[in-house]
Amino acid sequence: MKKIIIIDGGPRKTFNTASMLQKFAEGVTSVSNEIELKTVRLYGLDYKGCMSCMACKIKGKATNICKFKDALTPILEEIAEADGMVLGSPIYFGEVTGQMRAFLERLVFPWLSYNDYSLTAVKQMPVVLIETMNGTPEKNNSQGYGAMEHCITAALGRPEHLVAYNTYQVKNYNNFELAGFSEEAKRQYRDEHWEKDLQMAFDAGKRMASKIIE
Repeated sequence: MKKIIIIDGGPRKTFNTASMLQKFAEGVTSVSNEIELKTVRLYGLDYKGCMSCMACKIKGKATNICKFKDALTPILEEIAEADGMVLGSPIYFGEVTGQMRAFLERLVFPWLSYNDYSLTAVKQMPVVLIETMNGTPEKNNSQGYGAMEHCITAALGRPEHLVAYNTYQVKNYNNFELAGFSEEAKRQYRDEHWEKDLQMAFDAGKRMASKIIE
């Protein structure tokens, strides 16, 4: 059976990023019920970023999978055998969350050869990157997945990239010190765009499913 790994790099289980990833999953199942879906919530795991142990680069034992043992190890091993992967993260201070960055260090560093600086993943697969952010298309400071997106492109090919802009930060702005934002304006933008954003994620799931079963 084909398998897609969904990596949720957001802290909230039912908010913007999680909703986009859920719609992606629904898009997959709309094409085929024969594709296994596994969602991993990084905030629920106890792990660290790259430990610089260099175990993945020992002569005669070099590997494309991180060998440091913690809660992330079995996830990285599953990804190495998967047929597709989607990563989702909110944008904090212009970048993906710390948990997503730490995950990507562990995923990508073993791909990197210090002999010729090539990047080689264990298995080729389509990748979708999802960002959710408070910024607007006209005004945001997002670097997104940054250099890690270039590494993914080099190892796996160019990923599909989806961005949901100007998302709601909380359900009730009156309960928080958020006077710099107009809830009315945020609500209007959400009413005009959020369903389209979810549809965008749904359609991306359909495309990945169609690609891996063709």
